[in-house]
Amino acid sequence: MIICKSPAEIERLRRSGRMVRGLLEELRERVQPGVCTLDLEKYVEKRIAQLGARAAFKGYRGYPCCLCASVNSEVIHGIPSERCLKPGDILSLDMGVVVDGYYGDSAITVPVGEISESTQRLLRVTQEALQLAIGQARLGNRLGDVCATVQQHVEKNGYSVVREFVGHGIGRELHEEPQIPNFGQSGHGPVLKPGMVLAIEPMVNAGGPGVRVLADNWTAVTEDGTLSAHFEHMVAVTRNGPDILTLQ
Repeated sequence: MIICKSPAEIERLRRSGRMVRGLLEELRERVQPGVCTLDLEKYVEKRIAQLGARAAFKGYRGYPCCLCASVNSEVIHGIPSERCLKPGDILSLDMGVVVDGYYGDSAITVPVGEISESTQRLLRVTQEALQLAIGQARLGNRLGDVCATVQQHVEKNGYSVVREFVGHGIGRELHEEPQIPNFGQSGHGPVLKPGMVLAIEPMVNAGGPGVRVLADNWTAVTEDGTLSAHFEHMVAVTRNGPDILTLQ
C-alpha cells in the first residue's frame, strides 16, 4: 500500500532529508586521497549523535555501519573499511537518518581528487537522469514515467541502469511502497497523487547492467568491473509540482 503523507508529515520528512544532505556535504569536503572510508564512517556517526538523530542504516537487516561507502566498481552497500582512497577514484556515499520517527535518505557520488573526463561524464549523466526523473514526479503522471525517464537518458548516453536494486517510497519506514526501478514504461504503474514521497535513486554503470554481491553479503559490484555512479533525492509529489526534500 502506498502511504500518502500530510503536509505536516512532509515537513518532518524535509527536516530529516535536509539533515542527511547536510551531512553528505560535510563528508564531500572530507573526501580526498589518503582518507579511509572508515574515517568517514566514524565522523558521520559522531555528527548524527551530535544532531540528536538516529542512523537509519546501522543495524538495518544487520548492516554494520551508518554509511554506505562504495568505491569505483562498487554499486551500493559498500561497507566502510581501512581502505584508503586514491586519486582518480569515485566514491558513492549513501546514508539515512531518523528524526522524530521520520526517515531521511540521500546519496551522492564524489570524485577523489582529479578524475578523468569519461568519469566526469558518467557522474554528470547520472545526475541528469535524476533531475529529469524528478521532473516527472507530477500529479497525474504514472510511476512508469519516472522510471522510464531514467532509463532513456542513461541508455541514450551509452550507459546501463542497474536492475537488481531500486528506489522506494519513504516515510515512517525507510523502505515503503512503491518500489521505483530505474527502468520501465511510460504510462504504466500507479498514478502519482499528492503526498506520495519517493526516494528516486539512479544507479548507473559505465558498462553492462549486471551486478553481483561480494562475500560480505552487502557490497554490490558491477559484473564487468566498470565504474558505477549513484545519486538519490527524496521527492514529494504536490499540487505545485515536485518538491525535493533533500536540499539544504
